[in-house]
Amino acid sequence: MKLFEQPAHVLHDMLVNKEITSLELTEAVLARIDEVEGDVKAYLTITRDEAIAQAKAVDEKIAKGETISFLEGIPGAIKDNICTKGVKTTCASKILQNFVAPYDATVMTKLREQNPVIIGKANMDEFAMGGSTENSAFQKTGNPWNTECVPGGSSGGSAAAVAAGTAVWALGSDTGGSIRQPASFCGVVGMKPTYGRVSRYGLVAYASSLDQIGPITKDVTDCAHILNIISGRDEMDSTSVNEEVPDFTKALVEDVKGLKVGIPKEYFVKGMDPDVEKTIREAIDKLKELGAEIVEISLPHTDYAISTYYLISPAEAATNLARYDGVSYGERAEDAADLVEMMTKTRTQYLGEEVKRRIMIGNYALSAGYYDAYYLKALKVRRLIKEDFDKAFEQVDVIVCPTAPTPAYKIGEKISNPLEMYLQDACTVPLNLAGLPGISVPCGYSSDNMPIGLQIIGKALDEETILRVAYTYEQSQSFHNDRAQLGGN
Repeated sequence: MKLFEQPAHVLHDMLVNKEITSLELTEAVLARIDEVEGDVKAYLTITRDEAIAQAKAVDEKIAKGETISFLEGIPGAIKDNICTKGVKTTCASKILQNFVAPYDATVMTKLREQNPVIIGKANMDEFAMGGSTENSAFQKTGNPWNTECVPGGSSGGSAAAVAAGTAVWALGSDTGGSIRQPASFCGVVGMKPTYGRVSRYGLVAYASSLDQIGPITKDVTDCAHILNIISGRDEMDSTSVNEEVPDFTKALVEDVKGLKVGIPKEYFVKGMDPDVEKTIREAIDKLKELGAEIVEISLPHTDYAISTYYLISPAEAATNLARYDGVSYGERAEDAADLVEMMTKTRTQYLGEEVKRRIMIGNYALSAGYYDAYYLKALKVRRLIKEDFDKAFEQVDVIVCPTAPTPAYKIGEKISNPLEMYLQDACTVPLNLAGLPGISVPCGYSSDNMPIGLQIIGKALDEETILRVAYTYEQSQSFHNDRAQLGGN
């Protein structure tokens, strides 16, 4: 296997044992970028010189006999809505096309303490609004398993980079499934932690009560390690929870005996791709074979989750994106007669169609006369969705279901029908509304050889149990060792 195909924990051991150098590894990843990036288009910015310098510094440290941390010297990608000091942070939007972040997000500060090699900033749907990475203002990312298909979104660039071997690990953000769905589409592992487990400071806000940063990795072991690094209370984020962070790697044990696994009947809906249903049922049978107790459960308000999400998230987005008005930072339209015309022209010219659509929906839902009928009602239904999960978790330890109702679809197939695109979020959105953790792990393939992801959902702040179930399932299979056959490898 090539270096860029190895997970971080294997590469860490190789670095410690001096079997490879960080420079060799980084150059292998950069060579891989040169080979396949023209087809995949996972990156918006590649920080080649900085990456080489970081790798050389780590090699010097190893040569002196100093110990290195888990991610030290290992190349990764950062979603382009996470502020990275001195590097462009565009959110894949023309309005921020020249914005260089003046500070690091908290997750970047925590990562830098580990001294990893940052390869660059990954493509995404503009302001994280989308599920296919087709809404980027700059380029469409291809799925490494078939570059004619979407990689999912909005963290499509991050997932595609890990799947293609142009990054060993990546960070994404998840507002309604934006880590888990691309992980499913690209055949990698993606985790959305509990809301508040990871600081949002320095994450460019889309919907503040739903956004959460999380890892995208080649396997569950790497996911647990990176979660250790980025989790924890942050005084810069009042919504981050003040709970001690456990060592998530201690949850990496092969044992689900006696665990109660809930299967929500509402998540196996009409219209679900038959390959997805078959593959997920096989994964559930595998968990049963491994000793888990399978329990059918009901989450009765599931049908309302999409409409609730698409009222709450655009309402919060409309408020958060009001700051992009051409006044204090970002691009500004020329030739305006007055302030109002300048703001109107700026937003018209520099914001994409999907972003405008969600701003309009959000402002409508928040407007006088409609607030009670739409936004307030959506908040009440959100509470009912959370209560569904609370009741379910009185009976079960985790909930298992598909990550997405279909495998990756062709680029252009759904973009003209926003409603059909929104329905792709049916299995992922409820977790964000309830603030719960979830992970997507590879569990098989469609008849077209496209990856399918199994979603495991846990109680709030119980990432350990879902990691344990994910790890046990993963170790009984070999899907996490499969790599996209891109570029004839």
